[in-house]
Amino acid sequence: MNQHLNPNKTGIALGALVGGLHLVWSVLVALGWAQALVNFSQWAHMVSIPVVIQPFNLSAAVTVIVVAAIVGYVIGSIFARIWNHAHKG
Repeated sequence: MNQHLNPNKTGIALGALVGGLHLVWSVLVALGWAQALVNFSQWAHMVSIPVVIQPFNLSAAVTVIVVAAIVGYVIGSIFARIWNHAHKG
């Protein structure tokens, strides 16, 4: 069984996942639903930290999505290279 991971494909997959999650978060902020989600999460984890979701900012949203996707790609690619090195055979 081949356990080789393609670093580029793995990076793209993780970058798309992480960037996509940040896209969803940005949509939640834009719709005004993010504060309720944060409040619920803190309640469910029995944590009380004052967190206030700021108004939607398009440039901030694009920045966080792009940076998250790039970081996800880099981490996915590095993971695949480490995986491949560990599974040489």
